[in-house]
Amino acid sequence: MLRENITTLMFDLDGTLLPMDLESFTDTYFGLLAQKAAPYGYEPKTLVAAVWRGTKAMIANDGACPNDQRFWETFAGELGEQVLDLRPVFDKFYAEEFNGAKTATRENPLAKRTVDAAKSAGYTVVLATNPMFPAVAVATRLGWLGLTPGDFSLVTSYENCSYCKPSPFYYTQILERMGKRPEECLMTGNDVREDALAAGKAGLSAYLITDCLENAHNDDISAIPHGSFTDFMKFAGLE
Repeated sequence: MLRENITTLMFDLDGTLLPMDLESFTDTYFGLLAQKAAPYGYEPKTLVAAVWRGTKAMIANDGACPNDQRFWETFAGELGEQVLDLRPVFDKFYAEEFNGAKTATRENPLAKRTVDAAKSAGYTVVLATNPMFPAVAVATRLGWLGLTPGDFSLVTSYENCSYCKPSPFYYTQILERMGKRPEECLMTGNDVREDALAAGKAGLSAYLITDCLENAHNDDISAIPHGSFTDFMKFAGLE
């Protein structure tokens, strides 16, 4: 059962609100992105490798600059400064062709119901998705669930964060922005280290959704509240 002092519910997106097989989704996404970039002269393997290096640079970000700056500096370092001209092309891709990646996800009508119920119950609701995508890409994925960024008090993206999961400072940055104390926040996600353990290091409580559980290191989760999405709704009193 949710503690009475909890005022803020934070939700991960991929694998939590939006069920998916992460590997299948990533493969589909990269395939679509490579198609978009091909007419500009970028070979798929080279492009994807550069995106991965940019992603790793964001994960290693230490708060010195926004994640989008870290990504594009690294990306341009791999492919040349001229690739910076592709940023508007990428944003258009995330608003349009990226919708093709929906085929690698599953429906979850409980997501919108839960977010709506949480707001009706008076909770502050935050979308704490790993900020490695632009805001437009987050908005597109939310649309697959019938949700919009306006349904949340804060949506993290690579433009407004300077840390990534699994850094506890990612959560600290959210707390500072929202004016919240860690003990009044619950993080709900599907990745043991990125969502539960990292949030715990920042002082937050956590709930693990096991429908698409990511536990790459086989960590013991017995002490962490966990269950299906339906179980979470009961746990939080949001049925």
